[in-house]
Amino acid sequence: MTAGDKPDAGFAWPDALCAAVRSLPSHSRLWVAVSGGLDSILLLHLTAACHDGKVPLAAIHVNHQLQKNAGEGEALCVDACRWLDISLEVRRVSVEGRSGLPATAGIEEAARNARYTQFEQILRPGDLLLMAHHADDQAETVLFRLLRGSGVAGLAGMPVHRRVGHGHLFRPLLPFARADLERYAREAGLRWIDDPSNNDQVFDRNFLRHSVLSEMKSRWPELLGRVRRSADACHESDVLNQILAERQWAECSDGESCLKVERFAALSLPEQKNLLRWWILQRDLPLPSVVGWEQAIHDLILAGEDRMPFFQGDGFSLRRFQSKLYLVPDAPPSPSEPLPLNPGEQLRWGIWTLRLEPTSNPTQPVPPIRVSTRQGGERVRPYPEGRSKSLKNWFQEQGVPPWERPCLPLIFVGFGDSEQLIAIGDFWCSDQYSGCAPAAGWRLVVGRDCD
Repeated sequence: MTAGDKPDAGFAWPDALCAAVRSLPSHSRLWVAVSGGLDSILLLHLTAACHDGKVPLAAIHVNHQLQKNAGEGEALCVDACRWLDISLEVRRVSVEGRSGLPATAGIEEAARNARYTQFEQILRPGDLLLMAHHADDQAETVLFRLLRGSGVAGLAGMPVHRRVGHGHLFRPLLPFARADLERYAREAGLRWIDDPSNNDQVFDRNFLRHSVLSEMKSRWPELLGRVRRSADACHESDVLNQILAERQWAECSDGESCLKVERFAALSLPEQKNLLRWWILQRDLPLPSVVGWEQAIHDLILAGEDRMPFFQGDGFSLRRFQSKLYLVPDAPPSPSEPLPLNPGEQLRWGIWTLRLEPTSNPTQPVPPIRVSTRQGGERVRPYPEGRSKSLKNWFQEQGVPPWERPCLPLIFVGFGDSEQLIAIGDFWCSDQYSGCAPAAGWRLVVGRDCD
């Protein structure tokens, strides 16, 4: 615990700091993320001193329960908020390292993910969350990402402002060095707690902070400003990349959700990479490693017409089918056994949802309806007076992507020999169960998760 005198309620905060927390994006409720450390405690007191009372002010503390003094940090946040008359939302989380990563990196990433998950759950539309990252944090982030081989998007560092869940976060202290913030905190008589893990150089960020950046700052006193200018330049480049990708998406897409291979292939390799990165990020999916990226693009474009090449990412795949590229998020598994579809109940089937709704005045009883996946030998009669055809042929005629065919929900009505296929996922539904006034008196509604 770093102890100061009782906080000086009359302390005159520097004009630059006050301007930083008064010049905020529009919001209807203000939150401060507080850990109990120097930076967040200073931001909490600074915000309280500058808050005009026009919108509610509250604080969030996420206790990761990783350190022996985690309880002390929580208690300090509680005391500080009580002294400032600010309501505090405390969330305790359990953190487990992600498999496949070094233990330290896994814990760091898991803790961050757990923290932001809590923020997303708490924030509502119009909410703004202030976070206390400063110029030293930004320099660490840029250098850390440089060592990981990040592109301009990563080297732009932490954004000042971005969406989190239904709200937004804002980092008002990014222009300020930690040394200056510590001086102001001591002058104001603030109390904060030092996280012992911040000195453990087994963590990469701590090694950069204590063994690399400290030496660099002593040799180049203007280091933080230089890094900030480089990060700003990278941010501008990233913005231009996004503008280019948006224009090329309009030129290369099918107008819906796929890329036309012929038009995509006409782009240069850097443009192809940029467009795919933009597409992946637009779908809120994690960017894949740059390793093997060029070979994957080569295969997706140039593999024979009888092939269906794909690239597997983390939580998604890029696939080619009928001269188009598809971005396919990994889907939850479909039920392994047939299930009944009952009126008034929503049935979840992989990425699909199914409901059976009555018309305003149903004249027929509820039919027995079951949902299943393809077993082989199914036939479909698309038109009442037309001939039936095998489901395999129908899939080919309709251009249903091959990866969807095994998991598509098939909806049947009736029993035994009288059983009929009345719907195939969200691709087709019999007139008997669709339209404004379905003849069966019951309307089948099939939707899929937005992807």
